[in-house]
Amino acid sequence: MEVEIDVTWHNTLTAIDCGGNLEQIGCPHCGAWIDTEWYADLLESHCEDGFVTLAVEVPCCDAATSLDVLDYDWPCAFARCEIAIWNPDGDWFGDEELAALGDALGHPVKQMRAHI
Repeated sequence: MEVEIDVTWHNTLTAIDCGGNLEQIGCPHCGAWIDTEWYADLLESHCEDGFVTLAVEVPCCDAATSLDVLDYDWPCAFARCEIAIWNPDGDWFGDEELAALGDALGHPVKQMRAHI
């Protein structure tokens, strides 16, 4: 398979998730597992317009928190810029490579692997 690179700029914060790799989401307040259907419904309701804010109340304990601090078992993020590398030949980028990429872009980066 040929490696492809896509760069996408979003007008608002957009969920960048790991697809089928995501199995569990933990609450940073009470430690309970959050129903992934709640998360999927939330993403679905924002798929067209993105997120104005990441503030939410989690269903397990009604605590106010932010989507970017939930305990995802696979990396997930919310961003306005997405660089997707399809069918990569290698493994995960190392910390030094991520730091160099972040320096080149002028902003920290987060790496995710999606199963789509």
